Amino acid sequence: MDRTSFATTDLPQSVDLSKIRPEIQALQPYLVAVRRKIHQHPELGFQETATAELIQKKLQEWGIQYQSGIAQTGIVAILQGKKTSFDLKGLAIRADMDALPIQEENEVDYRSQTPGCMHACGHDGHTAIALMTAYYLSEHRDSFAGTVKIIFQPAEEYPGGALPMIQAGVLQNPEVDAIVGLHLWNNLPLGTVGVRSGPLMAAVEQFDLKIQGRGGHGAMPHQTVDAVVVGAQVVSALQSIVARNVDPLDAAVVTVGNFVAGNARNVIADTALLRGTVRYFSPKFKDYFRQRITDLANSVCAAYGATCEVTYVNFYPATINDERITAMVRSIAQNVVTTPAGVVPDCQTMGAEDMAYFLQEIPGCYFFLGSANVDRALAYPHHHPRFDFDETALMMGVEMFVRCVESYCS
Repeated sequence: MDRTSFATTDLPQSVDLSKIRPEIQALQPYLVAVRRKIHQHPELGFQETATAELIQKKLQEWGIQYQSGIAQTGIVAILQGKKTSFDLKGLAIRADMDALPIQEENEVDYRSQTPGCMHACGHDGHTAIALMTAYYLSEHRDSFAGTVKIIFQPAEEYPGGALPMIQAGVLQNPEVDAIVGLHLWNNLPLGTVGVRSGPLMAAVEQFDLKIQGRGGHGAMPHQTVDAVVVGAQVVSALQSIVARNVDPLDAAVVTVGNFVAGNARNVIADTALLRGTVRYFSPKFKDYFRQRITDLANSVCAAYGATCEVTYVNFYPATINDERITAMVRSIAQNVVTTPAGVVPDCQTMGAEDMAYFLQEIPGCYFFLGSANVDRALAYPHHHPRFDFDETALMMGVEMFVRCVESYCS
C-alpha cells in the first residue's frame, strides 16, 4: 500500500491496545482514511457504485481475487490460505455498505457531501474493517488454511441485500462452512464486545391498515362512520396482543408508528391509514402476528361498520447465533478487549438485521463491537443525524476478524 494516499489520525489513550498486534495497529491510518472517504460519499441500498469501485480498486491493487456485480452492487473477495491442514474449512466475513436517507449534522471535515444521505449506522466502518481485513490476510496467507470469503453486501437498511446475494450463490463456489460479522455499536463503550448465542436481534415485520369508513360533516356524526374513532380503537386493540396473547417470558413489540386521517377540523374522515412494525425473537411467532393483527383489525372495524384492508410484510427474520461459533468469538473477544466491562454476554436489541439470512444458511455469529466514547462526544445513537463513532474500534474490528479466521481456519 502507498501510505501517502491515506490520512493519519491521533488515537485516543482511553483504551489499552496491547492486545492489538502491531501490524494491525499500523493499519489504523488506512482504516480511518478508507472509512472517512466512504463516509463523505454515502450511497443508499443497491446504489453503492462508488463504494464498490473503491473496494474493487483496492482488491485489484493488492492482488486479491474477487467477484463483483453480485445482487447489483455486491462484491465478494476470495482468499486461499497457505497453512497446511488436514481439515480445510471455509469462513465468510460479512460487511454491509449502504447508508441512510438522513441529513448529516456533524461538523467534521469528512461529513457527507451528499445532501440528505449519510452513514448514520456505521456501515462505512464495517466496510473499512472488512477491506483492511482482506489486505492483512492477503499479506499473511500462511496464518490460515482453507478459504476466506469477505462479503461486501448492499442494501442492509432497505430493502435487503443479504437474501439476493445468497440466491446469487455468494456462499458457493467455493463453499464456506460458517460466517461471522460485526456491528459497530454506540450502545456499548469503546473496548467492549457484545456477544451471545441464540437470538441477538429481532425479526421485523411491517403492516399497513387502511380503514374505510364513511365521511361527513362534523356536526352530523350520526350520518358517518368515523375512521379516526375506528382507527383509535384498532390501535388500542393491537396493544392487547403482546399484553394478553404473548407469554410474558417471550419478548415481542407491536408498534403503530404512523396514523394518518382527515384533512379538516370539521370534516369526519372517511379513511385512516395506520402503519407499524412487529418485532420478536422466537421463530415460533412467524405468521402469528400477521394473523392476529388481521383478525383484530377486521373485527374492530366490523363492529363500527367500517372495513379494513391489511397489507403485511415479513421483512427480516431474527438474527440467531450458532452456539459453537459464538463460543469461538466470545473466547477471542476475551483476549482482545481489555476494559473493565470487557465482554457483554447478554447484549440484545429489538433492532433487526438481514445478516439473519446468512445465519439461516450456515452457522455463524454476529456480534456488537463497542464504539461509543462519551468523552469525545461520540455517543449519539444509530440513525441520528449526529451519529459518529470512535475510530479506534476499527483496528479492534480487524483484530477480531483476523483472529476468527486464524481460529476457525487453522
